Amino acid sequence: MKKKVSIVIPTYNEEDNIRPVSEAVVEEIRLNLSDYDYEILIIDNNSQDNTANIIRELCKENKKIKAIFNEKNFGPDSSPYYGLLQSDGDCTILFCADFQDPLEMIHKLVREWEKGYNVVTAIKSESQENKLVRYFRTIYYRLIKKISDTEIIEHFTGFGCFDRNFIDILRNLDDSVPFLRGVVAEFAGNRKSIEYVQQKRRAGKSHIRFFTLYDMAMRSFTSYTKVGLRMCTFFGFAVAFISVIIAIVYFVMKLLNWYEFDYGVPVILIGMFFLGAVQLIFMGFMGEYILMINRRVMKRPLVVERERINFEVIEDEEK
Repeated sequence: MKKKVSIVIPTYNEEDNIRPVSEAVVEEIRLNLSDYDYEILIIDNNSQDNTANIIRELCKENKKIKAIFNEKNFGPDSSPYYGLLQSDGDCTILFCADFQDPLEMIHKLVREWEKGYNVVTAIKSESQENKLVRYFRTIYYRLIKKISDTEIIEHFTGFGCFDRNFIDILRNLDDSVPFLRGVVAEFAGNRKSIEYVQQKRRAGKSHIRFFTLYDMAMRSFTSYTKVGLRMCTFFGFAVAFISVIIAIVYFVMKLLNWYEFDYGVPVILIGMFFLGAVQLIFMGFMGEYILMINRRVMKRPLVVERERINFEVIEDEEK
């Protein structure tokens, strides 16, 4: 019996890409992974264009193409993660719909997985994205890597090959606020990394905005570091110590020059505004941690499905 490879393709407004990428993936498997059975699982994050209709057509044409349609847009992290959990292949590859992930990487990832690795991560060695964006992304990875309790994999976007056993680990985690890159770094000890050059998006435009990137950054920061809270504590002790020293100095100078020495209202105001700003920043840090705890405690589902296609067909064939 052939082993099965699952290809999970998340979509959101990808009407120009989803048919070409699906057909290209099928052809890639036919040419380079003919010894494997396959399924393509497209999970659509409530696209507002014609993407959903095209996916339905693809599912009619090829029963090995499955589809999940989300009730609403649940974000660029939860939807792909949920797609991974719904796959049933011996290994699963998370693949972008915009052709930024090279097609030839599919069989390369599988061949590395065959060597016994639980996870094979695809690392961007180069990218045709904006150089300034890549520069700040590199700084972010290195900063998180230094302050994190868990090793963070630089320039790993989630593109990779995951063994069925690792997918089972993801299911057992039951994390309602998942951060795949952190989970891979934390739980995939037996992993291999291979490099690739990320291409430009073939059609359409990216839907990742600043606040989405900020949310992803805060999710990794609050999930894998204690630095934010520790920094608040240490800074508080430092400011308290400095304040005591300044108070003693002011008191002594006032005793020595009772009538001539002026406290200096501007200095006091600047100090008050500075400490007020620091307090607001640290309250924001603590708020991010509390928000993450709250989201995990509430245990809301990763996504809510509106419809799924071809799951029953595949299951009946396997029986």
